[in-house]
Amino acid sequence: MPLLAERMEKEFDVFETLLKTLEKNHSELIEGDVLVISTKYISNSQGRIIDLENVRASKKGIEVSKEFRLKPEIAEIIIRESDKIFGGIGGFIITSSNNIMAPNAGIDKSNAKKGKAILYPTSPYLMAEEIRRKIFLKFFIHVGIILVDSRLMPARIGTSGVAISCAGIEPVLDMRAKEDLDGNPLKVTFQAVVDNLATIANHKMGEGAESKPFAIVRNSDARLTDRKISPSEMAISPDQCVYVRGLSNSLKLED
Repeated sequence: MPLLAERMEKEFDVFETLLKTLEKNHSELIEGDVLVISTKYISNSQGRIIDLENVRASKKGIEVSKEFRLKPEIAEIIIRESDKIFGGIGGFIITSSNNIMAPNAGIDKSNAKKGKAILYPTSPYLMAEEIRRKIFLKFFIHVGIILVDSRLMPARIGTSGVAISCAGIEPVLDMRAKEDLDGNPLKVTFQAVVDNLATIANHKMGEGAESKPFAIVRNSDARLTDRKISPSEMAISPDQCVYVRGLSNSLKLED
């Protein structure tokens, strides 16, 4: 269930805005709900918006901009926001920051005013945990929190939701040792619970001018928890990723 919210221009309190949004939408949170929030809304609340005119590209930024046909100021921001650059094509650089792989370090201009860009939020796991705790203290209910972004998937058309962080919800379901339909034990299967819920919510929240930065997922059967979630539970090093490792060892097939 997506919630229509007011568009905010400057830094703001996400929790207070959530309370107002619930009231305006005649909605409420109940025990066991999962609240999904757009990372762009979180970034906006933190003031993570950059005026591109104020960015001065370094020598490295200019080199990267020429190699990947990007504006120098965009290339410079990508370098600043990234831990590693894997490569790219014209207009897109594949980067990693805190084990989150994304084109152009997750920088978004589509939901920002002209001449500005939105960056990923600061401390997304801490932010999710703070919101979870405030909801508990206000309503005395346990809910899961997911901060969602949209992402291109390898060799697929269109975007789908991906969880940048979460709190109060078990992020993955270990299916190992369980049996498939033929009775064979599963050896390596983990179900990405929060990514699946993020995709469902992202579909309802929209990608354009919908202004629905919150969504409530109800009756998900996801396991809620009070323990602190570690980023290592949701992401692996790119060096361990089957796509990254596989493409780096690609073979040319004969005709």
